[in-house]
Amino acid sequence: MATARSLLLLAVFSTAIAQDVKLIYKSSSKPVRLFTEEELRRFDGSQEGHPIYMAIKGVVFDVTKGKEFYGKDAPYNALVGKDSTRAVAKMSLDPSDLTSDTTGLSEEELESLEGVFEGTYKAKYPIVGYTASRILNEDGSPNKEFKPEEQPRFQVKEEF
Repeated sequence: MATARSLLLLAVFSTAIAQDVKLIYKSSSKPVRLFTEEELRRFDGSQEGHPIYMAIKGVVFDVTKGKEFYGKDAPYNALVGKDSTRAVAKMSLDPSDLTSDTTGLSEEELESLEGVFEGTYKAKYPIVGYTASRILNEDGSPNKEFKPEEQPRFQVKEEF
């Protein structure tokens, strides 16, 4: 009887854990999309009730739940509506750093960028898309370095 009760409890506990894991790892219900710079600018926190997006390393995050940091007149509002990779790496709000360009960054800045990208943004905010610059070269040709299967929540669709 004790063994049957233990097995029943184990089964119930395992089912509960499995359901919790499913909830934790549930994929985004919004489709992942490709953003041009112009499209991304529309999500700069200036319009109340609209999502706030920020890109780092070409990955577009929905930072709306952090609107006290990223919303209109918030301390980090300069980072949103664009790819702010360089600014994040340098921990800077200087307008000249509000770019995706990583040319000339030190090894320490690149390590900082990776830590913040993985530990803060990917851990905390949903990914809603990628910038065109992550997928395409400046001349519009496909970026051969971009591997969709290695990207979080990226699903290969006909438009890509």
